[in-house]
Amino acid sequence: MTVATIRTAGVLIPLFSVRRDRGWGIGELPDIGALSHYLASARIKVLGLLPLLEASLGQDSPYSALSAFALDPIYVSLEELEDFAELGGESALSAEERRQLEEARASPRIDYGRIRQLKQRSLRRCFERFVASGAANDSSRARDLASFRDEQADWLSDYSLFRALKDAHRDSWWKAWPEPLKHREREALSHARSRHAFACALFEYQQWVAYRQLASARREAAALGVSLAGDLPFMVAEDSADAWALQKQLRFDASVGVPPDAYSKTGQDWGLPVYRWDLMAADSYRWLRQRGERAALAYDLVRIDHVVGFYRTFVRPRGKGLEAAYFSPAAEPAQLEQGEEVMLALRRGGAALIAEDLGSVPAFVRRSLTRLAIPGFRVLRWEKDAEVFRDPEAWPAISVATSGTHDTETLAVWWEKLLIPEREAVCKLPRLARVFTAAPAEFTPQVHQVLLETLYASGSKLLLLPVQDLFGTRDRINLPGTVGPQNWSYRLPWTLPQLSTEPEPRQRAEAMAELAVRFDRG
Repeated sequence: MTVATIRTAGVLIPLFSVRRDRGWGIGELPDIGALSHYLASARIKVLGLLPLLEASLGQDSPYSALSAFALDPIYVSLEELEDFAELGGESALSAEERRQLEEARASPRIDYGRIRQLKQRSLRRCFERFVASGAANDSSRARDLASFRDEQADWLSDYSLFRALKDAHRDSWWKAWPEPLKHREREALSHARSRHAFACALFEYQQWVAYRQLASARREAAALGVSLAGDLPFMVAEDSADAWALQKQLRFDASVGVPPDAYSKTGQDWGLPVYRWDLMAADSYRWLRQRGERAALAYDLVRIDHVVGFYRTFVRPRGKGLEAAYFSPAAEPAQLEQGEEVMLALRRGGAALIAEDLGSVPAFVRRSLTRLAIPGFRVLRWEKDAEVFRDPEAWPAISVATSGTHDTETLAVWWEKLLIPEREAVCKLPRLARVFTAAPAEFTPQVHQVLLETLYASGSKLLLLPVQDLFGTRDRINLPGTVGPQNWSYRLPWTLPQLSTEPEPRQRAEAMAELAVRFDRG
């Protein structure tokens, strides 16, 4: 059995949101293991994470990736790194660096720019120490790094060269590089690897450290009975290592988006490159297979972002209006065939899959996912026929029950913004109707508890709650269609130690454990 086929409860906690007393202002990979102790006490068996991939330069969104494979070095714990300790740890930082670190720690939101600069400088010093100490030449760590390079050879070489060239060209897009490098001429690449050998080795070292820390954290979580759910974005950014390496199989004269729907009259344009599906298929979806295989090595469960886009991509030609947009492939039979081939390619690595099937998704896609035994999402606020909410206890077993996503407002805010008829309609659900004769306008602890009971009682095998809805708090993670420091910068109200010592999170863990037993979820 896999984590997606047994009744269990999980929580979505972005790693960047996790806090430690003396952390660097952002959650780090080893925190996954530490956090799992708290989750285990609450009988929460799945920890859902947003993508841990390296964000595009200047971006904070985990869905605008610089690489489909590289972990973001911002999540590396320097305290866990032997080379950092040999340098003297934090005491070796300059006075100005220590000042900036204290400001990052104290910030109520995540200061990505400041943290990246501090960690980039420190990781470079760590690598220089690794080389200067001789550890890079003949040691168990050197052999492990060599083994890592072999394990990750299908992407690591291109990625490290791309990052080295980005630095050498002052972060300019690869399209602006000299033609031989832009078009990846063999001799130019060979010369560049030789010229930038130190920088390439630095970026490989960073990935080695990050992946080893993730693997260690996953083992710690597994020992506590907690599985990790990763997130596989639909596409990487145009200015990414993969777009550069894969440019013949992508289109850059158009971008990926979604069509108009009830939430947007003009649809959305994500600015991401478009798959050339015919060439992808001719290559047996090799790159997508690799993504699935790599994800399976890191996680137990993988959420497929924007799954409908793998069946049919909404293509928006650049410089033209919405009327020029179209689906690729165009016809349903081809869409169905392609989508199922891609799902099988992604699943070949061995991880269990769940599908983000929200928004305008044709019925045939959901039928296909059911046939493939890939659970889609059931979001309480959207599960209704006209004005009648569907009873979660009747939701299909092959589904993921949830109260919201990283893109929605929290359960508390949603409840209090409901119009009176909508709130009354929610209160007609059996478990709410037993408690409330009138729909409360305020999101009280009782309302929170009954909504959680309703979701725990759902027919869905997997329950995956956003962490804010677990605690009933109000801050959101992201507001789609906006850019700014308010997005992707949410931090938990408590540090890791406080989760086990403060009354509120302790009581919440006890309440969640009781619900898990009561509703047979772990």
